[in-house]
Amino acid sequence: MEETGAVFRKELVSKLLHLHFKDKKTKVSGDALQLMAELLKIFVVAAIRSVRQAQAEGLARVDVEQLEKVLPQLLLDF
Repeated sequence: MEETGAVFRKELVSKLLHLHFKDKKTKVSGDALQLMAELLKIFVVAAIRSVRQAQAEGLARVDVEQLEKVLPQLLLDF
């Protein structure tokens, strides 16, 4: 995967998750926060690659087709 050194801080991920919890007393383990941070990173990489694919095709807007084109490469990153 494209390593930029950028990571999502656990505090940010925790705040994002807690914004959507119905029960404010819900707790999230450190492992769950680490997993969510990694999933967010993968999502952002997929979005960036989709934008680049759309630009390469001369499009001003990203559609599901561009995402479908970059997903195989994303899977190969693992």
